[in-house]
Amino acid sequence: MYKDQIGKQSNKVKNTVERGAVKKFAEAIGDLHPIFFDEETGEKSRYKKNIAPPTFPWVFEYGEIEGFALPEKGLIHGEQSFHYERPLFVGETIYCYFTVKRYFEKKGHFGEMGFVVLERFGEDLAGNIIFSSSTTLIISEAVRKVMAK
Repeated sequence: MYKDQIGKQSNKVKNTVERGAVKKFAEAIGDLHPIFFDEETGEKSRYKKNIAPPTFPWVFEYGEIEGFALPEKGLIHGEQSFHYERPLFVGETIYCYFTVKRYFEKKGHFGEMGFVVLERFGEDLAGNIIFSSSTTLIISEAVRKVMAK
C-alpha cells in the first residue's frame, strides 16, 4: 500500500513550543513537575529556562507528503520512541517534518495487517536536530479493504 512512499519527506512546518500548551500537556499526562511551567524553577535549572515534557512533540504539525494519506479511522498506534539531542525549550520556534521509513505487511489472527513506520524530526532555526521519533502504525485488514475501494 505505501511502498511507493518509502523515503519521501514532508515539507517542514514551523512550530512554537508555547508555554500554555506545555502546561496543558503536562496536566493531561499527569506530570506536574514545575520544570515544565514554573518560570522560577526553569530559571534555577541547569537549562536556565523551562522545558517541554519528552512526549510533547506529538502535538506538533509535521507537514504533508503529496499522495500520502493515512486512514482517518481504524489506525492502531503500535509503538513510539523519542530520541533527544537536547530538551525542547519553552518559547522556542522549531521546524518539524517527517519521513516514511518503512512499510511491510504481516499475516495476523485477523488477516493481513500493514505496518507503516514514520520518523519525525524537530530542528532548531539553524537546522540542528533537537529530537527524532519513530512511530509504527498498524492498518488492519478491514481498514485496508476499505482503503482499496
